[in-house]
Amino acid sequence: MSDAKVYEQPLVFGLDIGTRNVVGTVGYRTEDAFIVVAQYIMEHETRAMLDGQIHDIGRVAVTIKKMKEQLERQIGQPLNEVCIAAAGRVLKTVTCNVEYVFPEETVVSGEDVHTLDLLGIEKAQNILQEMNDTTYKFYCVGYSVVKYFLNDEPFSNIESHKADRISEDIIVTFLPEDVVDGLYAAVGQAGLTVANLTLEPIAAINVAIPENFRLLNIALVDVGAGTSDICITRDGSIIAYGMIPLAGDEVTELIVQNYLVDFKTAEYIKLRSTTDEKITYRDIMLIEHTIPSEEVWELTEPVVDKMTTEVAAKIRELNGDSSVSAAFIVGGGGKIHGYTRMLAEKLGLRPERVALRGEEVLQAVIFEQENIKKDPLLVTPIGICLNYYEQKNGFIMVRFNGQRLKIFDNNKLTVADAALEAGFPNEDLFPKRGKELTFQVNGARRIIRGEAGESAAIYMNGKPVNISTPLESNCEIIIEPSTAGRAAQCRLEQLEEYTLNSMAFVVNSTIIHCPKFLEVNGNLKLPSYQIAEGDEIETRSFYTVRQLAEFMDVDVNQEHVILVNNRRATFDTLIYENFTIEWTVHSYGSAAFMPAGDEVMETPEVGEYREETQEEKAEPEGQAESRPEEKAEPEGQTESRPEAKAEPEGQAGSAGETAASTEEEASEPPEQTPEETASQGGEKEPEDDGSLLVYINGEPIRLTGKPQYIFVDIFNFYEFDLSASNGRAIITTLNGENASYSAVLKSGDTIELKWKEN
Repeated sequence: MSDAKVYEQPLVFGLDIGTRNVVGTVGYRTEDAFIVVAQYIMEHETRAMLDGQIHDIGRVAVTIKKMKEQLERQIGQPLNEVCIAAAGRVLKTVTCNVEYVFPEETVVSGEDVHTLDLLGIEKAQNILQEMNDTTYKFYCVGYSVVKYFLNDEPFSNIESHKADRISEDIIVTFLPEDVVDGLYAAVGQAGLTVANLTLEPIAAINVAIPENFRLLNIALVDVGAGTSDICITRDGSIIAYGMIPLAGDEVTELIVQNYLVDFKTAEYIKLRSTTDEKITYRDIMLIEHTIPSEEVWELTEPVVDKMTTEVAAKIRELNGDSSVSAAFIVGGGGKIHGYTRMLAEKLGLRPERVALRGEEVLQAVIFEQENIKKDPLLVTPIGICLNYYEQKNGFIMVRFNGQRLKIFDNNKLTVADAALEAGFPNEDLFPKRGKELTFQVNGARRIIRGEAGESAAIYMNGKPVNISTPLESNCEIIIEPSTAGRAAQCRLEQLEEYTLNSMAFVVNSTIIHCPKFLEVNGNLKLPSYQIAEGDEIETRSFYTVRQLAEFMDVDVNQEHVILVNNRRATFDTLIYENFTIEWTVHSYGSAAFMPAGDEVMETPEVGEYREETQEEKAEPEGQAESRPEEKAEPEGQTESRPEAKAEPEGQAGSAGETAASTEEEASEPPEQTPEETASQGGEKEPEDDGSLLVYINGEPIRLTGKPQYIFVDIFNFYEFDLSASNGRAIITTLNGENASYSAVLKSGDTIELKWKEN
């Protein structure tokens, strides 16, 4: 080895192990160029490789070792690491679309995009397993996102946008385990370790079609010795990879048979036919021949026609059954006479749109060696070196839940990639929600989501990490699956229909607000009822008198008449919104429903809820018809009720009975002084005959028999069928304003009564 040389940057060693040749390149990259400091080409001494795949690892290793030694002498320093590429002959690609739907509109994060990629790779692996009819175990060695979609609209970058769902078209590439192991074994036996592994089509396209050209619909064809690898670009992305097992060796084998020469001599004839007018060679009988190049062209034309026909068909297949705008040809096999012309004909393109790419794409490559021609044969070797800078990768070994894995290292590996490679279920990585609860409320579908579970517990080398933690070579990963949260639960009392919706009743002139009852599948249920899957819940727009008493926690005296809208009622009578109820209370339970100060509608005729006292029951002579539930009045101001019906001694009628006494014979009202009238809160003295004229629904109605009238009294004088509610509330207005049942009436008041339409 010569004296060590000093270079501006660390050197990169790229090795293109082809079917016929091994091309080694050593160089480094500057800001605007790639400097090649050494390059060497060797042919395999035997056919140790067929169709791009190593068949004899030992012989390939010998060739690589010789190559390594030649390059070490040129650069004056040892080479320990190498970048390699796998041929498209054994490459499998799967293109698929994958979608992720968010529970609600969400800002897309980098983690969401990574999750989408993982879902795409997982889907591609499943598709490949279904398609795989071989015994090979395939490894994912890379992927390319063709296009992202945000709510079905194509986007180049979806991160930080708001979306309900995201999706992507993705190409995932796979290699068989045997191919990878063979490449690693060959370079290992030559005393090298793999610094980076890429794919030959990817290496070639990175040089031949820069990113700014990929907006165009272009095909790249890398014609080697055993395979023709194809890439298609469009809209800024690589959209497809493909391969056909026809290439330069097909032409060479034809020359072997026709001119009776060995394979090496046939290669010589093939190459010379592209540059010289005449070719001189010796056949296996040692007879010397000189033939014109045109003769070789005529001989190989059928094979070239077959190759270009199949390449054109594959391009159309990969490009959606249509041709491309242009095609670039690289690789030694593409230099065969007539190849570009025939391919242009098959693709329906002008001849100038199908061309070899050599010197044109190697402008930024500088060779320090003299007499190096910038040839299409060098595109892939240079691309292998440049790929080291773009995506330093290889295979690394890790242990996952006790299982040993070999994973292709794309320099971005995380714990999620290891889990994916091991076949760990995606749903066991992320928190799972408990079962949701679905039911109906008043005919509308209602869904309550289950609680979120715990994320997977992840450990690397015994330390807690997360799903995005970068992998380390030979690390030990343990993942305990995520858990599901509690199933959704809901009680009736938690529904807004129970907590927010209420009904109002007027009980003994006090407004009482009650929650609406809820029926489940047609049956009344308690507020504590746990809603079940598929339940049909309806709000009930009525109470019974008994349910109202239970809700208010009062003990109603059933010996006294119960009135609903001034009609006799029982405990089973239905009551609707704004109905009036009058009853006599024995006792109260909870104080929660004692009348509130701002809701009590006190009137001279209606008192507070309380039990009758013995003193009230024992009325002075001649006043047995007075109201027992009235508040105590000063002596001499206790008014008697003219419409109260007579009761047996000691059982004076309740307020409700008094209101309903229009069917009984009414006694004449006693004379009152102006002072007594004023003490009753009247705003206007009643007319001399004790009557009051009001207008109900436009009809004049005269109220008689009382010194003062409140709104509820009109039902004793105006026919309005309160039993025709059918669940509807009564709309009541007094002089155009909403009226309360205790509002004091004046002569000439205008009243409107009607049912509220549902």
